[in-house]
Amino acid sequence: MKERILSVLKDSSEAYEAMKINDMLGLKSVEEYQELVEALEELVKDYTIYKTKKDKYILLKNCPNLKIGKLTVNKKGYGFVILEREEDLYIASDNMNGAIHDDVVLAEIIRNGVKKEGKVLKILKRDINDLVGEILFKDNKMQVDLDDDKKNFDLILRKESLKNCVLGHKVVVHLVKELGPKKYLADVVKILGHKDDPEVDILSIAYKFGIETEFDKGVLKELEIIPNRVEEQELKGRLDLTQEEIFTIDGSHTKDIDDAISLSMEGDNYVLGVHIADVSHYVKENTALGDSAMMRGTSCYLADTVIPMIPHKLSNGICSLNEGELRLTMSCIMTIDRRGKVISYDIKPSYIISQKKMTYEAVNDIIMRNIVAPGYEDFAPTLIKMNELAHILRKEKESRGYIDFDLDEAEVVQDESGHAIDIVKREREDGEKLIEDFMIAANETVASHIFNMDLPFIYRVHGTPNNEKIDDFVNLVKILGYELQTRVSDLTPITMQKLLHELSDKDEFKILSSMLLRSMKKAEYSKDNIGHFGLGSRAYTHFTSPIRRFPDLTVHRLLKKYLVENDLSMSTISYYDSALVNIAEHSSEREVASVNAERDVLDMKMAEYMENHIGDIYDGVITTVTNFGFFVELPNMVEGLVHVNTLKGDFYNYIPEKLALIGNNTKKQYRIGDNIKIKVIASSKETAMIDFEIVKDLENGNKE
Repeated sequence: MKERILSVLKDSSEAYEAMKINDMLGLKSVEEYQELVEALEELVKDYTIYKTKKDKYILLKNCPNLKIGKLTVNKKGYGFVILEREEDLYIASDNMNGAIHDDVVLAEIIRNGVKKEGKVLKILKRDINDLVGEILFKDNKMQVDLDDDKKNFDLILRKESLKNCVLGHKVVVHLVKELGPKKYLADVVKILGHKDDPEVDILSIAYKFGIETEFDKGVLKELEIIPNRVEEQELKGRLDLTQEEIFTIDGSHTKDIDDAISLSMEGDNYVLGVHIADVSHYVKENTALGDSAMMRGTSCYLADTVIPMIPHKLSNGICSLNEGELRLTMSCIMTIDRRGKVISYDIKPSYIISQKKMTYEAVNDIIMRNIVAPGYEDFAPTLIKMNELAHILRKEKESRGYIDFDLDEAEVVQDESGHAIDIVKREREDGEKLIEDFMIAANETVASHIFNMDLPFIYRVHGTPNNEKIDDFVNLVKILGYELQTRVSDLTPITMQKLLHELSDKDEFKILSSMLLRSMKKAEYSKDNIGHFGLGSRAYTHFTSPIRRFPDLTVHRLLKKYLVENDLSMSTISYYDSALVNIAEHSSEREVASVNAERDVLDMKMAEYMENHIGDIYDGVITTVTNFGFFVELPNMVEGLVHVNTLKGDFYNYIPEKLALIGNNTKKQYRIGDNIKIKVIASSKETAMIDFEIVKDLENGNKE
């Protein structure tokens, strides 16, 4: 019925009553009319059709003045509706219609021009169950000051929920009911600890994004029956790989080890084994453990705090591929030729014993500097051969358009009390790239296999960028004075690769590559395979990290269902055809929440670190210019704001067409890529804001 409705309305810019649509479809019976009304309401609920105040229906896409998006609100009260394929819609404070930050809203464009302006017509979705704040006293009573100052509404706290709270506690608040516009009755449902306690700052951010830190009683009860060691009967029907040279390579502090690798030669061909922890053997569907993993979606790595998707008994114990321990695995064993092509493969349940827990540092010393640490002597020849294969695989990926932005990442170093004592760049050498290349090969092999079987599956997809956003990026590059030779009219992975290569010798390359990455779509999970643009891959999935990602766990379940149990029944196919839609959508949402939490923790810890460096002077590079100032990044990747009010000796105007702040009289310019010397004048862990002022311009800065 839905398809018939969409077909009859697709070319119409007019709204119709349900009875008129009934006649247009030629429906005759009362039952058909009732089915029509139900289908129309479902299409209204998923925002495909808009229902007017006069109970008429029209396709939303045929209403050019109506837009749906998430509302982001500025501290000053105004905001923007974020639109995916077009310019964001400005919403003045008096046009919010009761909407608050992060609401999904239906908005109407009320003014077109240089800046589109709109008003909120309807709040479609509001998710504000998990709120985090600090207990304080105001007007002689206990209240909560919310961490997110964009949540601009009043809370009336029920007294009984405050009985164990004291001044300075960080708490989680749940809304009970709405009392009026932007006014809610609420309960304190969890005390995280005092704001000065170790890790409470990180936990506060975790709960802000709905990241649970504790497991419920049902999960803990199921843990009791899970063994600490693999038992003999569990090995039946599995490939015995315990005599193979298999090992793991991870960071020195990693405790949840998903993947192990092996390599042998078959003539001129490489036989690469990627052996992944079989989490699905322990975390079953329709169990408390399985439901909890689904709800969490991913493990979160917040500074040096890990909030696991599955309990530590599994993630660090029976599922982790620890050195010298018998472990259950799913193995993807690939024969790869000298061109980097997978010419044959096998995907099977297996069991292994990892012979060594290697670190990236030690592996990099071997394959890049010919330094062999004690205990690595027997493995060095295999590691050198693995690095040879990794370079072949990378060359093959690059030939089809693989895009390596190779952006720097910051890492927080904390003391025992959880205080940030340093910010360093995370190293990424050949060892890290080797593991990445091997995991990509396994992920592609698994995805291609199931895709060719035409069975329901969960893919990691990355869509083609929007032409408008890439055009905007090209215009930005031109403003900086560079003329690009790469044509972007036909967007392919090879096009983007060439564009990145053409920029590689520019002084602003790191900034530009980051901007280009932001111009592209975000990767996500989907039941529908549209390929992975950034990898230049026709079919891609996540198979290699089931300890920390639910989509990978789902992939393992599907592989067992299809390849081991050989269950290709219509009931199984129908079930997963439906269930995978929700799994993919929820997993994508939880991934975004985790990434946002990681970003907020990093910003907060950077500000905490810089609190001890007020007055220090650094060299930096301008990364962003706005009408209120410009942001400067330091060599340790800490970024702070030079506010326009601190620029002395002239009045500076923001000139968008030059991406610069320019002085009225002196004509001094501050542009993206300029090198300047700054002094730290303020830093606040609470607001995660860092402020700089200019000390002295360097050679490339302050152009006239």
